[in-house]
Amino acid sequence: MAIVRIEKLSKQYRQDSITVNALSDIELKINKGEFLALVGPSGSGKTTLLNLIGGLDSPSQGKIWVGDEEIGRLSRQQLSRLRLWKIGFIFQEYNLIPVLSALENVEYVMLLQNLSDTERREAAMAVLQEVGLKGLEHRRPAELSGGQQQRVAVARAIVSQPNIVLADEPTANLDSTTGKALLDLMRSLNERHGITFIFSTHDTMVMERAKRLITLRDGRIVEDKIQDSSI
Repeated sequence: MAIVRIEKLSKQYRQDSITVNALSDIELKINKGEFLALVGPSGSGKTTLLNLIGGLDSPSQGKIWVGDEEIGRLSRQQLSRLRLWKIGFIFQEYNLIPVLSALENVEYVMLLQNLSDTERREAAMAVLQEVGLKGLEHRRPAELSGGQQQRVAVARAIVSQPNIVLADEPTANLDSTTGKALLDLMRSLNERHGITFIFSTHDTMVMERAKRLITLRDGRIVEDKIQDSSI
């Protein structure tokens, strides 16, 4: 079942007096439960495509469906609700709130969803334990290593069981050992819970572990392959 469907998608930007074609005529289907990486050189359109899927940017032409919703038809409020309930985000820079503890950072999404204190606390504690942070719940981001902060970000992205997690260069600021452990964690979450992960990455470790690789060049898909990623 397609959880993301893209038809004839293009995105142009104005840079000074020049029109830049960031994406051109993208056609793509992503099924529920995929562990997929968007790859390609800098400027190929990876992050632009990820942002369009997440409703963080608007296409110049074409249509995107997330589930059964065509996101181009949604109001700003409806887009916010889609992101809140159906999409989790993991960013290169972690994007944690520095004055909140790890627990409070994970709870924050559920606070916006108006869940009760008890529901928030139980869900956040459970997911922090699942990502290997039991005992560190009350530390603020500055008291955690980079790998631990990114694990908090993963916990925050998955705690409300979204349909899709979008991860933009999630291992870029991590050493290879920490990055490998984080990827193994996300692969395990994908396999155990059926969470759909879509990465934008330059990292060969991500590419090796992805079950599907979509290569972009100059804003176009030039290769789409399923691979044996038993690493």
